[in-house]
Amino acid sequence: MPHRAIYSPSSITGARVCYVRFVARIEILMSADSPIAESYSSVTELLARRRPVQPVYCIYPGVYESTAREFVDAFPGRVLYAVKANDHPAIIKLLHQGGVRHFDCASVHEIETVMQACSDPTCYFMVPTRLRGAARQAQREFGVRHFMIDHLSGLQPLAEEVDLSSSVVFARMAVHHSAALQDLSSKFGALPEKIPELLLAITKTGAEAALAFNVGSSVTSPDAYSHAIEVAAGVLRDSKLRVRLVDIGGGFPKSYPGFSVPQLTEYFDAIDLARKKLPMTDNGEILAEPGRALAAPGMSAVVEVLLRKEQRLYLNDGMYGIFWELRFKGHNRYAFRCYRDGAELSGPLQPFQLNGPTCDGTDVLPAEIELPQQIRCGDYIEFGRIGAYSLSGRTNFNGHYSDNIVTITGTDQNPPS
Repeated sequence: MPHRAIYSPSSITGARVCYVRFVARIEILMSADSPIAESYSSVTELLARRRPVQPVYCIYPGVYESTAREFVDAFPGRVLYAVKANDHPAIIKLLHQGGVRHFDCASVHEIETVMQACSDPTCYFMVPTRLRGAARQAQREFGVRHFMIDHLSGLQPLAEEVDLSSSVVFARMAVHHSAALQDLSSKFGALPEKIPELLLAITKTGAEAALAFNVGSSVTSPDAYSHAIEVAAGVLRDSKLRVRLVDIGGGFPKSYPGFSVPQLTEYFDAIDLARKKLPMTDNGEILAEPGRALAAPGMSAVVEVLLRKEQRLYLNDGMYGIFWELRFKGHNRYAFRCYRDGAELSGPLQPFQLNGPTCDGTDVLPAEIELPQQIRCGDYIEFGRIGAYSLSGRTNFNGHYSDNIVTITGTDQNPPS
């Protein structure tokens, strides 16, 4: 169209960014009080009624609510959902309905999303690095009282922005265990011997001092928590301060095909036993920040086969989209179901390599999976337990991006597992 020539590329980009941010803000406000626009009793109904061109992400409300309820009821302390795992307002709202009342946030945007999605939640600003003014905004606009530092240099900037006399400030300790597939203490956390100094400095400001650590991501053994709590107990004894709150972080894993981990109850039992060694106040409480354990089970991704080259399939979603988490150490595939013409597809299996839709040569899923030999273009594959670190991390690389999200309402329906 000729009139487009009057705009420079930079002005078009700037306008597009503003428009995208405006639309995103409106979507948050709307989704907090409104259900997902489309719902189906099952994925077979979804595919029978329409043949989606874009990937479809399916939320199973009953799974999210029951997952949250089971975790909250079984964990021996306070449960904070780690919003980074999946920040979609509908999922946050479902977890809240399942009993989650506390939320681990890392930005004002996450805090705002939670506040819009839930009635009367408690948000915690649990990251040592914040944008200038973010802590002030979090406290003044949203009533946030819990903050975190991991170095003395972080205390004064926090004191300049918030009322510390009404705040709890966690000193984050670095501690790692080989059972964790990702080390979350390499970037944040003070050495254990530095923690007494931090706790004392926090106390002198008038804030309530608390202790936090995170043993890592996808922790494959309960021993990691026992070890970290033992280290924390030694630090607290050395500090001669009795804290009320100890945050043991996240890392609670889920099993995937080819990646089996212990049941969550084994982790809870180990934590419950180890926490008795912590020198805390009489009303002391431990906190946990589960992300994957709450976010993963209740969502699936329905993708279409675009092209078949012998044993290579090309899908309309890939490593720059919903599968981006597979780049990291841990599981390398998800459980699945196949569909043709709105019905499940079965038959003899054979291994296939799966490729995403972008032009990038690394857009290849890391593991072959066995699919029906007869699978062809136009068939669909539903991947289950994909709710963790998927929606919140996907990109629009090469222009491939889907926000096609539906709910599956059948009470007997579950994602592939």
